[in-house]
Amino acid sequence: MASMDKQLIIIGGGASALMLASLLPKNTATIIESNPKLGAKILISGGGKCNITNSRMGLAYYLADATFIEPSLRGFDEKALLKWLGERKLFPVLQKETQYFCKDSAKELLAVLLKESAKQTLLGSEKVLEVHKREEMFYVKTDKKTHTARSVVIASGGLSYPILGASDIGYEIARSFGHTLTNTAPALVGLTVQKEQFFFKELSGVSCEVKIDIAGKVCEGALLFAHKGISGPAVLDASLYWEKGKMSIDFLPHFSWQTLLESKKQLSSILPLPKRVTKAFLVQFELQDKPCNQLSKEEIQRLYPLKAYSFAPAGTFGYTKAEVTKGGVNTNEIDKLSMMSLKTQGLYFIGEVLDVTGRLGGYNFQWAFSSAYTCAQHIKGE
Repeated sequence: MASMDKQLIIIGGGASALMLASLLPKNTATIIESNPKLGAKILISGGGKCNITNSRMGLAYYLADATFIEPSLRGFDEKALLKWLGERKLFPVLQKETQYFCKDSAKELLAVLLKESAKQTLLGSEKVLEVHKREEMFYVKTDKKTHTARSVVIASGGLSYPILGASDIGYEIARSFGHTLTNTAPALVGLTVQKEQFFFKELSGVSCEVKIDIAGKVCEGALLFAHKGISGPAVLDASLYWEKGKMSIDFLPHFSWQTLLESKKQLSSILPLPKRVTKAFLVQFELQDKPCNQLSKEEIQRLYPLKAYSFAPAGTFGYTKAEVTKGGVNTNEIDKLSMMSLKTQGLYFIGEVLDVTGRLGGYNFQWAFSSAYTCAQHIKGE
């Protein structure tokens, strides 16, 4: 039995869904979320502090069609987002020079979104199974009943964190309406290593500052050696651009070889790396730890890979550890000024379900909010 509901159904209860519900007039939307609680992923993001946005915003920080994302990022940019949050007494703090985090915890952001979206109907613990359209109406079948609405917004996110209820329902719905998908893969995730780099695993828990070159992009920050391979901010960032093949890591981003030639210190003391890391590399390069001024020219050359350590990761840590999913609904088939499907009137897609992925640093939350804003403006205009 179908129940007549609101004008609009929002599938998903994450950042983009809650922002959309917050921006729409009262009693116009029903949110359907499979989890008992909304915004579960918001709470664990950024180590529980939630990196909301970045003062250094721009198209270059996204793996996406720039012409598609540009109107949304301009229409509701980081300044507009911070102003909107400030009006609701949430004042994110600037950390790491450009990144805005919640002051105490991600609960602050979730509280604002839940309060603002409470003017809509919120249905938790209800799993969407499929969506059909007959004439002017959409029929959203769940494990509890069938809802009807004039418009449907897919804000169901990607495949990351299946433990929090992530599913492929958004992609399935897109396909059922004739949309194509760009291949999905875990992103902002740690990378596993091949046999030649198994020595990395012995360094588990140690981190160092690096610069990674990948596919013409440079990712800087900490690299963390892990049981499975490598992680840490620089690696997560680089994983966005890694498909397969090699990447190059500069383990000595601010070091000059000239320093070695003039020093009597031991090699392991002069290299600006944790001693365990230096010693592990010396074993790989078949070099002894000795005073720098006793190194031959050939021995110094054997250290050169530390400035450009080239290797091919074996794979990623997978969706269970990935912060986001790259790939998704092909944006060529979505109207960039409304987020509406170009194939089906009244069907919208926002947030991570689309083939738009930001770098590490608040870019994905900004996209969630900006795309929701674009969608809200269009729906209100209708």
